[in-house]
Amino acid sequence: MGHHAEEFLVDSEAKAFDKDHRRIINFNMGRYDAAVERGLSRLINLDNAKKKGHVIKWRVMENLDKFLPEFEANFQKRGGKVIWANDAEEANREILNIIQKAGAKTVVKSKSMVTEEIQLNEFLEEHHIESLETDLGEYIVQLLGQRPYHIVTPAMHLSKEDIAKLFNEKFGTPIDSTPEQLTAKARELLREKYVQADVGITGANFIIADTGSIAVSENEGNARLSVSFPKIHIAVVGIEKMIPSMADLDLFWPMLATHGTGQNITVYNTILSGPRQANETDGPEEMYVVLLDNGRTNLLAQKEQRQGLYCIRCGACLNACPVYKNIGGHTYETTYSGPIGSIITPHMQGMEEFKHLSYASSLCGKCTEVCPVKIDIHKMLLLNRRDAVKSQMYSKKEEWGWVLWKKGMLARKWMDFLSGKKKNFFMRLFFKKTWGHLREMPKVAEKSFAESWKERNQSAL
Repeated sequence: MGHHAEEFLVDSEAKAFDKDHRRIINFNMGRYDAAVERGLSRLINLDNAKKKGHVIKWRVMENLDKFLPEFEANFQKRGGKVIWANDAEEANREILNIIQKAGAKTVVKSKSMVTEEIQLNEFLEEHHIESLETDLGEYIVQLLGQRPYHIVTPAMHLSKEDIAKLFNEKFGTPIDSTPEQLTAKARELLREKYVQADVGITGANFIIADTGSIAVSENEGNARLSVSFPKIHIAVVGIEKMIPSMADLDLFWPMLATHGTGQNITVYNTILSGPRQANETDGPEEMYVVLLDNGRTNLLAQKEQRQGLYCIRCGACLNACPVYKNIGGHTYETTYSGPIGSIITPHMQGMEEFKHLSYASSLCGKCTEVCPVKIDIHKMLLLNRRDAVKSQMYSKKEEWGWVLWKKGMLARKWMDFLSGKKKNFFMRLFFKKTWGHLREMPKVAEKSFAESWKERNQSAL
């Protein structure tokens, strides 16, 4: 078992029995569920919209080699520059290069999971460049020195009291500050940073091939501020974010909003098509789009599993997942947590280290049910398990355990070979430590069903 798997077992057990964590998550998830129910009820034909989204993403993934150069050509026409990055190291190096060339010292960042994936903040810090998160949730998590807990709501695991305490310690605000007061304080702290920053870094929710644009959705307006004031804008985007046409936003924007937060449409939706043009009053002088692979083509090569790349990062599957609700986002030790993280991480970061995530599921299928682009998530989990077994990523102990189990289950005589007493003894011997320290161990009946049946029928004769 890899160290990631061992840590996962320890952390997930601790979180599952942490009552405070459960209380906060249940409260926040409850509010999300109510909002999403309202949002989805406004869509006339939800299933049809999902099918349409699935087909568009299918077309993109089958023709990604055509759509990416189309985007590049259209973006460059308006003075934008495209950087192709094979991995995190390459992306970070290219970003640092742009920053250093400009002699920049400060960066403002809007919320972006892909920059979390390449650990950009840590990398810039090592090179003495201040990188400040401007999304309120991300800002809070950054102040705590943590990674985002959730792909849409990074500070979902914190209560308003936790945040008031943090702001009190860091900025001396009253310990009983309301969320409104805390937001006002954050605004006051961050506003001047936008004006001072030399570079703005964002992600993108969609890359649009036919116009050579990126689309950014946000609820706070911080992404717009991050790209309007600084002279340089760098957008870091995974290659799977591609959509063929501007017209497709008509479908994807409402689907992202309803499934992400329950809104009809996200508050700020921005389409950026390059640096400031001659007739424009604001915007950056230079704009770069970093197209990141970082393991995505490994997943693209898997014909059966490439639909994991259809994901639009709405976070709905995390909120639906009974495992995620119990063990929380940090336990996964991956950028993308929950069901979607479990199916894509083994391909992006290595099956050997992350196969355990595909087993961290009850296969209830709720994730598949809520996905706005109909990714067959629970089937992908099974395919990952199959691949892990095919590649013989298991111990001898596990192999022999299943050989004996299969033998026992295939023949009645083997099933009855051990008496109930002996079965209970073996259960205690093998599973007491792993299962029994938190649960009451099940008791096997002293007599098997076959024995009881025989006795009853003989006495009837």
